[in-house]
Amino acid sequence: MKNHFSLFTLLFFFSLTSLAQCPTENTAFRAGEDLTYDLYFNWKFIWVKCGAAHYTFRSAHYKGQDVLRNDLLFTSNKRCDAVFTMRDTLISYITPQLVPLYFRKGSLEGKHYTVDEVWYTYPNGRSHVKQHFLNRHGEWSEHHYESDDCNYDMLSILSLARSFGPKGYKVGERIHFPMATGKKVEMQTLVYRGKKDWRANDKNTYRCLVFSLLDYEDSKKEKELLRFYVTDDARHVPIRIDFYLRFGTAKAIFSSSRSSL
Repeated sequence: MKNHFSLFTLLFFFSLTSLAQCPTENTAFRAGEDLTYDLYFNWKFIWVKCGAAHYTFRSAHYKGQDVLRNDLLFTSNKRCDAVFTMRDTLISYITPQLVPLYFRKGSLEGKHYTVDEVWYTYPNGRSHVKQHFLNRHGEWSEHHYESDDCNYDMLSILSLARSFGPKGYKVGERIHFPMATGKKVEMQTLVYRGKKDWRANDKNTYRCLVFSLLDYEDSKKEKELLRFYVTDDARHVPIRIDFYLRFGTAKAIFSSSRSSL
């Protein structure tokens, strides 16, 4: 996995069934949820607040059907812009049963703007994934993928995973899942790290499940890209995320919500 993944897009994934559409009961969130996070960057051994992230859900319509729309917006502040500008906007449309229909990520990172776009259809019970990708040189490419398995993107997999529970997971257990990136569908790996208490920026302490996302630079060497904390309850709300980037370390801390945790 060589591309940069934004904040919550890779959070809390669990094993998936083999049904193409994979309808699942939503037990974790509802339309109207609005979560806010403070972003920090480690600059010369000092943690500096560098922006904010907003993660929202609302009712919407997509191609004549009632759906859920979830948005994830990252915005760096003026202090951070002087070093590295980040304006990432992610949009996902899913059915009330959490089946993915559409995904788009527009990303301005530094001086480069890219777009990942994914459409899902399910003819004859199979999952068809159409992907568009705009690279930093302004060139579009198109990719197609078809399978009998569930296929997800950065946001729809998070929505699905929030309705699952890790009962029976052991520390060190590895979890695999397929994800569309705009260029291809590839398998990802998470490691369950156990449970830990964390005090968020809303001054509350939460009991959290901890996971790491791994990248494989070659067949023998693995690298941790993300470590994240989600509440150990029915809602599985993301509370803290640590990023291990090429140019440093960043983190996001939960600060407020319009719905009670």
